[in-house]
Amino acid sequence: MKRAKHIILVFAVTVGLAASASGQVQVSAQVDSGKDIYVGEGFNFYIVIQGSENTGKVDLEPLRQYNPQSMETRRQDSLNIINNKTIRSVMTIMTYSLTASRAGRIQLPSLAVEHEGKTYQTNPVVVNIIKPGTTDQLDLEVTLSQQQCYVGQPIIMTVKFYISTNIGDFQFNIPTFSNDAFYIEEPNVSNPQAKLYRLNTGIPITVSQYRVVHKDKESILLSFSKVLIPKHSGKIAIQPSSVSADVAVGRTRSQDPFDSFFGSQVRYRRFMVATEQLELQVLPLPEEGKPAQFYGLVGQYTISASATPTNVNVGDPITLTLKIGGSKYLKPVQWSALEQVPALAANFKIPSQKASPTIDNGFKIFSQTIRANNDQVKEIPPIPLAYFDTEQGRYVTAKTEPIKLEVAPTKILTNADMEGSDFTPINREIEAIRKGLSANYEALETLDDMGFSPLAALGSPGYAVIWALPLLGLVSSFMAKIFSHTSPEKTAARRRRQACGKALGQLKNLCVEGVPTSNRWQDARDTMQQNEMLVSIMKQYIGDRFNKTAGSLTPDDCYDAIMVATEDSQSAVKYKEIIDGFEAGRYAPVEIKIDTDKIKQVSELVRSIEKGTHFAKRLQNGNPKNCRR
Repeated sequence: MKRAKHIILVFAVTVGLAASASGQVQVSAQVDSGKDIYVGEGFNFYIVIQGSENTGKVDLEPLRQYNPQSMETRRQDSLNIINNKTIRSVMTIMTYSLTASRAGRIQLPSLAVEHEGKTYQTNPVVVNIIKPGTTDQLDLEVTLSQQQCYVGQPIIMTVKFYISTNIGDFQFNIPTFSNDAFYIEEPNVSNPQAKLYRLNTGIPITVSQYRVVHKDKESILLSFSKVLIPKHSGKIAIQPSSVSADVAVGRTRSQDPFDSFFGSQVRYRRFMVATEQLELQVLPLPEEGKPAQFYGLVGQYTISASATPTNVNVGDPITLTLKIGGSKYLKPVQWSALEQVPALAANFKIPSQKASPTIDNGFKIFSQTIRANNDQVKEIPPIPLAYFDTEQGRYVTAKTEPIKLEVAPTKILTNADMEGSDFTPINREIEAIRKGLSANYEALETLDDMGFSPLAALGSPGYAVIWALPLLGLVSSFMAKIFSHTSPEKTAARRRRQACGKALGQLKNLCVEGVPTSNRWQDARDTMQQNEMLVSIMKQYIGDRFNKTAGSLTPDDCYDAIMVATEDSQSAVKYKEIIDGFEAGRYAPVEIKIDTDKIKQVSELVRSIEKGTHFAKRLQNGNPKNCRR
């Protein structure tokens, strides 16, 4: 894959230089031919615009049968020296995913690309499509929750992929997810162990993994679902889905001591498994009997309401809570239009602000604050929910039960209420009481001078604490910043220095094996966890040592990083093969188990890469003295 991208990039740069030299824009088409292309698998198709950093509008209609999906757009800008002249090369690469449905040699037609007011034609591209083999070690099932439904009714499509052999790379092809006849939605997934995966078309799926017995074989099951909502009535064909995978067909022995880590190298061949075509009968919604409150809910639904408090005064807030359930898919459920309920709109103040709904325990929950506007209100009236009942084949309006209220009138305050109704003037006789709470003092000498002086505050102990603490914090923060100052370069350098020791320490901890249990599935899970930990340690070392993001590294990325840093092809190949082996065995029923000797071999490989990196760095700095690998 990386090799193919490099070939396409080199070709594009070469043509781009010619385009830049001539000052013209050139548009061409290429395919990712670095690997075999199989029936039902997506492959990359590139539109390359040389001499411009702007995108173009591509007419994809001639490629409709290959289900084109836009993937990404990249821009390349480089400077090249030709005949002592510096030439700037710019290009835009637009990537699309295509899927071929038949084997053989096919020609992708020329496409029209509109760019900056001009129309360009790309070159036709010839692609050889290979038909993969079949095997009973793989199985694929696609089921629909119902074979017949109504327009707008959510249908659950479930895909199950069974694996009973050792496989490597695999790819799903689900044409239904690109069918314009459906709205595609993500279902509610309750499995916390499910992982996000993206199809070659970019559509995300949430995959759950289980160990099962399928057709008398111990297998790994990968399962995911999507919600299909049909847009129109009629018979809709659910096109066959397929999965292609690299299946282990044997092993190749090697005399290389590093290959003893696995005993031999696994050989793979591409196989495919596909489903039969399904058919979904979609019935239209009748116009007869459609209620005014109906906004598209199809299925079975329930609605209930609660309110608190129920003993209030006029104008007091009442929290009204609506719970709507009955369907496994609740995304289409909307806020009930409370203002369209006559008895509710007449007797309550309903604010326009609404809180976001939540989904809990199979219900979609809405909360709204309302206020009674008169003391004649006795209840919160029933609130309707209109939907089309698929079991009865007619429209139904469910309603909440009325909620009893006790609303008291609100007293209107007068000036007398605010001043006190029993107020009476007080005569001057109160002056006779010279002390106590009732004493009446009128002389100015009874008042304390409360004036504020900034100079006096600076010398006051109480004020000193107030202004000194923030100042002390500011000074401390400034000093800490000076003495602990770091930079991204220092952080990266420290990460590189610690990479080897960190990896060797983690590998040493991994040598401590747990005690086997009596449960073989528990042992299998422990083994898989150890395998994933070892791969994670190896990728983390490459990421730390060569300033890369470990989570996104592939075996090829690790190979490239080691080759660039050390030019040690033997170590780079072995490092890549070790990661390849464990990742290939991730879906195999029989796991590759780790022992102390194997981990020590990985440790030696890390040390070898570390020595090679230091050696290459000293040569680069012009100091070959004492440089021995």
